[in-house]
Amino acid sequence: MLLSCIYILLLGFTSCFFFKSSCSASDFSLEGDYLLGGLFPLHEIEKETTLFSAETTECFRHISSKSGYHMLQVMRFAVEEINNSTTLLPNVSLGYDIFDHCSNTKNFNSVLRFISKNGSIKPKEKLNNYQPKVIALTGPYGSTRTMTIAPLFTMDLIPMVNYGATTYALSNKLQYPSFVRTIPSNKDMIEMIIHIIRWFGWNWVAFIGSQDDYSSDGLKLFNEYISNTGICLAYQEGLSLNTNYSLTLKKIDMLNINVIVVFALPQYASKFIKAAIANNIQDKVWIASNAWAMNQQLPREPGIEKIGTVIGITERLLSLPGFNQFVYKARGTSDADHNDAEGKVKSKTCNQVCHYCSLLTAEEIINENPSLSFAIYAAIYTIAHALHKVLQCDINECQKNTMAKPYMLLGEIKKLHFILNGRQVKYDDHFDPAISFAVVVWRTEVNPPQFVMVGTYEKHAGITFTIDNSLLPWRNNGSTLLQMYLEVVIIANPFAKVIIIGYNYCKILLNNYIILLFFSGDPYTCFPCAEGEWSDEGSTTCKTRSVVYPQFTEIASITVMVSAACLIILLIAIFCLFAYNYDTPVVKSAGGGMCFLMLTSLIMSSISVFFFFGKPTFVFCLLRNAIFVFFFTVCISCLTVRAFQIISVFKMATQFPKLHSLWVKHNGQSLFIAFVSFIHFISCVIWMTVDTFKLIADSWTYKDQLMLMCEMGNTITLTIVVFISWFLGFLCLLFSYMGRDLPKNYNEAKSITFSLILYYLSWIAYFTAYLTLKSKYIVVLNAVAQVSSINGILFSYFIPKSYIIIFQPQKNTPAYFQTSIQNYTQTISRT
Repeated sequence: MLLSCIYILLLGFTSCFFFKSSCSASDFSLEGDYLLGGLFPLHEIEKETTLFSAETTECFRHISSKSGYHMLQVMRFAVEEINNSTTLLPNVSLGYDIFDHCSNTKNFNSVLRFISKNGSIKPKEKLNNYQPKVIALTGPYGSTRTMTIAPLFTMDLIPMVNYGATTYALSNKLQYPSFVRTIPSNKDMIEMIIHIIRWFGWNWVAFIGSQDDYSSDGLKLFNEYISNTGICLAYQEGLSLNTNYSLTLKKIDMLNINVIVVFALPQYASKFIKAAIANNIQDKVWIASNAWAMNQQLPREPGIEKIGTVIGITERLLSLPGFNQFVYKARGTSDADHNDAEGKVKSKTCNQVCHYCSLLTAEEIINENPSLSFAIYAAIYTIAHALHKVLQCDINECQKNTMAKPYMLLGEIKKLHFILNGRQVKYDDHFDPAISFAVVVWRTEVNPPQFVMVGTYEKHAGITFTIDNSLLPWRNNGSTLLQMYLEVVIIANPFAKVIIIGYNYCKILLNNYIILLFFSGDPYTCFPCAEGEWSDEGSTTCKTRSVVYPQFTEIASITVMVSAACLIILLIAIFCLFAYNYDTPVVKSAGGGMCFLMLTSLIMSSISVFFFFGKPTFVFCLLRNAIFVFFFTVCISCLTVRAFQIISVFKMATQFPKLHSLWVKHNGQSLFIAFVSFIHFISCVIWMTVDTFKLIADSWTYKDQLMLMCEMGNTITLTIVVFISWFLGFLCLLFSYMGRDLPKNYNEAKSITFSLILYYLSWIAYFTAYLTLKSKYIVVLNAVAQVSSINGILFSYFIPKSYIIIFQPQKNTPAYFQTSIQNYTQTISRT
């Protein structure tokens, strides 16, 4: 309900302030029978504002991005081409709303507009009733931006046919069911990079990324895929805009790393390459990810030819016939009224503020980075082909009376298989496209710089990977990394097969030799792994630790939770049974009204078991033991009072009549329970607030695991809490022993003794295991100890009485109980 209100409130503001104007003649809007959404980075933010800042992002205040405007024109071109087609969506027109999406976290105005219906949003609307403003959308550019807004679209299964988000996490259809992409994922990109590295026999590389989902995903996959390949990851770093780039480059140079994978967004890669030029870094091999492989400005930087060879990976570049003419035509129209610059900008941008957009020349637009052009083009055609299927179109017309809903397009997209400009467009079960990469080399020594395709990588039924080595302008005669810069001493040894590199070593099968590689850098200085990482002895890479805790789906967890659930059901059933038979001697002898307090306390204690499983949080840590300790102590205090009362009636009343009279007159049992409960409640509150529970990640027990655990809180306050509970148990045992010779119907010595001994043994076993064992299953043992304690009281105290009520009603009569008392009195008088 709160989420709905926030959506509607935000939409109201954005509608009032941003979307009042009509955009019929704008680059950013076009009317049509079905509306498509477009999100493009017309501006780039160098530094994101803090997440919890109240102000929204105003894109126009940041750096302009010509490549973003180029992307926008590709979408407009594709829509116009489809609208002019006589076979695809005949007699149906597509329109669009396009917005500048420049921020990772604060660019929701356009998103809220897309998912609205007549100016409002109803998140709980049924899919077959809901018709948002757009039938589908493409964009935004970037993985983090996409993951931020994707839940708003997947909520209503609106297809997001994305052209520029590559993180592999988006392939998870449980989390992102309506996400489709026309660009390969990071998984395929990393596999391609590893193919290149292995092709040339390189094995000593650096991986440079940026601090975002795109790069972190790539680094994780790279570390995973290079195992058992002979490739050593000698250095890795995630760049930010404030990173000391010079220091990073010096570290790489000190380690004699000559192959550098730069898997970063363009703004970070650009700064890094410029820093390499400024620091006179020479003769390296730079492997560029698709995010900046076709950057148009970097190859023109003075001095870039000295840094070495740049190998870029990009999608197979396919020309878009007619696109250049479309741009020239659009620019020609806008230039006609060049005297009214202000009016021109307003008419061409409308719902956006983009001062540079209408001032770009056709040549500037056409010459921008084309690496994502086909991905955008394919995204629009994907939506059009799916809509064509939903509307049951033939070559002449579409069934306009058919109501097309966004979710209907998803089912058709998975089945699509069509040829677009000579390339097949199809999607797998994860809505990822067919893979077709190109390997390009930057020719920076010529003017203007060129991108020469030297290899291809296709992945359909199998993998086809080729590189034409003759097209590579290697320095030093194409030597591999081992030949270029290292002093190699080969020592024959028929047994060991180890390669020692730099300050670490990698175990590599290399015939029957040990190869020692000596560097000018300090061979004894190692870089420690981060807290969330680990490394094998002697390894040059850090691996991500697995985070462990008892999952809800594990057999042990399910067993304990099912036991707790059965326990709760049984306790509720006994509660109802005792309430129905409240006036019978068995219930009265068990404690009467006190039974219901005991049963309620046991039910509450059982509920605490469910907080032991799943990813621990502060609240779970707080509740898992505190609920049990308090309510179970209340139950034990009732047992203690009940045992004392029986002794008082049969023994104390005759020996100490005044004391017994005071106990009865002032309702001693209730006062005792209330006093003990209050004292214990205060001690529990102090336990939970003084040096409160903390969630810790145990990184020292197992090197490859991070165990998420809850600290038990302050030792002194914990001891006080446990002491109160255990001392009450001791009193209860003492009173039960004193009443061991009482009438059978009132003699609870055996049952109480059994239940309390089980209670003590369970917790002694748990604390022993806690001090000696270090495993995630210690948490499960904690839950088992609680279930065992509750079972002890249930099956020794309440189940026998329930059995008499149900199966032996002849023993549940006043006469039967009176006979027992008389027999006990006669026995006492004889003794």
